Amino acid sequence: MKTNVNLWWILAAFFGLVAVVYTVWSILAHPSLVWYNAIEWVGSVALVFVTMMAAMIAFYTSRVERAQGGELPEDSLTADIDDGDPEMGEFSPWSWWPLVLAGSAALAFIGLAVGEWMVPIGIGVFAVAIVGWVYEYYRGYFAR
Repeated sequence: MKTNVNLWWILAAFFGLVAVVYTVWSILAHPSLVWYNAIEWVGSVALVFVTMMAAMIAFYTSRVERAQGGELPEDSLTADIDDGDPEMGEFSPWSWWPLVLAGSAALAFIGLAVGEWMVPIGIGVFAVAIVGWVYEYYRGYFAR
């Protein structure tokens, strides 16, 4: 985690340096214009925002690292791969319901773009898919 914090601070410093160089370069490239008209504002503002985003992520990861109060398995040189492998929950690799759910969302969003009459159909397929996905362990071969 400490490595991630350092990498994000390095990225924030790099993007800040690039923002300054980009702005100064655009001013120097157009000597006949007034300095505020010579700046290419879209790129300069975008680079400043990227700098702020990297600094925000660096600050957040440093606060998380400090709040954990210890070394993560990823940071230890003597850790095994299994040490950083938490239990994520129970998933059904054979389930088709997530595909139906994604299809219903696609149908509803296509309905927003193409024809409003498709949105209720997408919502109906969504209702069937979410009920099927939630209750798939209560019927058929995998009932408990």
